[in-house]
Amino acid sequence: MQLESLNPANGELVGTVEITPVEAIPAIVATARSHQAQWAARSLEERAAILTTAAAELRDASGPIAELATDEMGKPLVEARGEVEYAVTSLVDDLPEMIAALSPEIRENETVRSTIYHDPFGVAACISPWNFPVLMPHEQVVPALIAGNVVILKPSEETPLVGQAYADALNRALPAGVLQVVHGGGEQGRALVAADVDLIVFTGSRAAGKHILAQASQHMKRVVLELGGKDPLIVLADADISAAAKFAARNSFRNAGQVCVSTERIYVDERIHDEFVDALRKAASKLTVANGRDHGARIGPMVNLRQKEHVQAQVASALHAGARQVWQGSAPDRGNFLAPSILTEVRDDMDIASEETFGPVACVMRFSDEDDAVKRANDTPFGLGAVVFGAPEHAAGVGRRLGAGMIGINQGLSSAGSTPWVGARESGYGFHSGPDGHRQFAQVRVVSEAKQP
Repeated sequence: MQLESLNPANGELVGTVEITPVEAIPAIVATARSHQAQWAARSLEERAAILTTAAAELRDASGPIAELATDEMGKPLVEARGEVEYAVTSLVDDLPEMIAALSPEIRENETVRSTIYHDPFGVAACISPWNFPVLMPHEQVVPALIAGNVVILKPSEETPLVGQAYADALNRALPAGVLQVVHGGGEQGRALVAADVDLIVFTGSRAAGKHILAQASQHMKRVVLELGGKDPLIVLADADISAAAKFAARNSFRNAGQVCVSTERIYVDERIHDEFVDALRKAASKLTVANGRDHGARIGPMVNLRQKEHVQAQVASALHAGARQVWQGSAPDRGNFLAPSILTEVRDDMDIASEETFGPVACVMRFSDEDDAVKRANDTPFGLGAVVFGAPEHAAGVGRRLGAGMIGINQGLSSAGSTPWVGARESGYGFHSGPDGHRQFAQVRVVSEAKQP
């Protein structure tokens, strides 16, 4: 059977891939395992050299892969190009850090010398989402490979062509059998989780992550899960209102809101509420909704009709319960396009304020008491990212009281580098990136020996 990939902007067929039969997955895992020992036997430096060559192959294929990402997922072409370019650059730049993080470490005292090794788990199943169809697989596959694991990648059924093109580029440099691809939907994903794999790396919904964790626990398989979010933004009375509004517009509507760290809840001091909403309207009105291939497009379509209808249902429910739509942009009246909107008078008990939206909606809520704003921002099972705008010292103090794994002060979540991408609470289990994140893809072993007298 074939899996058809449709362009969400116009419904046209982008291409097809063969769906991997569920009954074939055990043999694919067995093939991977047969190649793992030879891959692991290479030194870290040898694996890094091969991956450096793979980066060059990915760079050479970056143009067509970016166009595929726009056609399959809908994001503006300029963002798709940036995504592929970032993957290429980070692959090369991060390899020395990965080697250092995974190299043996020595600990000793007067009588014992201990060596800490970071060995591969074996076979890694990497299950990636559609919203960043290059970067998300990349952040799963590369750290798994450098650690000496072999990988079976299952890209999202929404973006199979991008996933296959990414793997094909790397496989022009990798030894045979080290990176394989499985295509399909939830049935293939569940079969891969249940198969004889040693490590499961998943980025996606909280519900699916909980299922994976339950299944993996039966055989104590290792997992790295990056799950959903309901990220808050707190705008304090002493904030730069224009800067906060520009950030809110960009982070609420980027990728049509289909980002795990999208700003989905905006808490604004009531003293500046109206001024902030006006500035947010002004910033949002500059964002053009169009086919990602069109010049000037800043927001593309929703990935599919199901996701579009989910967002529409949340908005309709909120409006019925008393929220106000104070601004709505324009969008093409076709495909899966959805006009971005700003809602005010949103209450914490509304679904749109508690359940993940994953769409182009900015929800603004007032607060009069800073402690109350922190409490409301933390009143969620999620804990991926959070942002505070205000006078620097004031905002930083508020930020330290938030329960998210990553907090931005007067900016987004971009860090100085060598830091993990980590969620708290039900937004993550394990993490990736930075030295600590690289080690999540390896088994720690300690070998100790007595010193000779």
